[in-house]
Amino acid sequence: MKLSVVIPVMNETENIKPLLTALASSLTAVEHEIVLVDDGSTDSTVAEIQANATPNLHLVVLNKNYGQSTAMAAGIDYAQGELIATIDGDLQNDPSDIPMMMQYLYDHDLDVVAGRRAERQDGVILRKIPSSIANIIIRKLTNVNIHDFGCTLKVFKKDVAKNLGLYGELHRFIPVLVQLYGARMGEVDVQHHARKFGTSKYGIGRTIKVMSDLLFMVFFQKYSQKPMHLFGSLGFFSLFIGVALNLYLLVVKISGQDIGGRPLLTLGIIMTFIGIQLITTGFIAEFIMRTYYESQNKKPYIVKKIVGKH
Repeated sequence: MKLSVVIPVMNETENIKPLLTALASSLTAVEHEIVLVDDGSTDSTVAEIQANATPNLHLVVLNKNYGQSTAMAAGIDYAQGELIATIDGDLQNDPSDIPMMMQYLYDHDLDVVAGRRAERQDGVILRKIPSSIANIIIRKLTNVNIHDFGCTLKVFKKDVAKNLGLYGELHRFIPVLVQLYGARMGEVDVQHHARKFGTSKYGIGRTIKVMSDLLFMVFFQKYSQKPMHLFGSLGFFSLFIGVALNLYLLVVKISGQDIGGRPLLTLGIIMTFIGIQLITTGFIAEFIMRTYYESQNKKPYIVKKIVGKH
């Protein structure tokens, strides 16, 4: 199988038939399968998919709504293609861009090609402006030079897609996960259409979730295999400040001055205990990480290929 197209859907009844028609006309020259993942729809989406099923269509029905990341991960787990494309089920992404992205991946020897919505057909206030701000912040904090983190349309080599570790709401940060994996990634302009049927699942509250997930991704990107570098550095800094304040107050006390009512004494004690707690947290985090790798028989690295006989 050359290509698997993974599509998470929830309450997209009216979009199913035109989506499948667009996929069929766009991928006539590509051996492919379509993996639709129903993420807890409460309308007739599942019945509509079954009514329009073809031999190369596979339907994965989740028992409840888990969110787009988990639904996408379920579809990727099921996919069998050498390449895996992810695309939204609302017809705003255009399936006709997939062959072009596949060719771009082969021509530039890449592992992942991400879509960049050149002319977004969304509302300016609720979608375009918050998205632009989020893209700039994510790009600056993660050093991942992708311009459109929110575009679902992507093409992956199979081994990359199946090792992303998607869960929670991390589909927004797939380019960051790709970088952590060590894959080569490119970006191309793709088409974008206004939603014709159904209602958008996104709102302004999504921005808050993006920012909280971003904090986690920055931590994960920099300290996932070396948590002591973060907690230890902060801990030793706090401990140094606390000890320095306490030594200063000790000198003041020896000189005959009263230090019992000084705020510096309270601050020195607090900073000392915070430093000890942070250093201890670093040790515990390192221990948990090491235990995880050893118990799961996992390696802290991924081998791309081996040249020569052992």
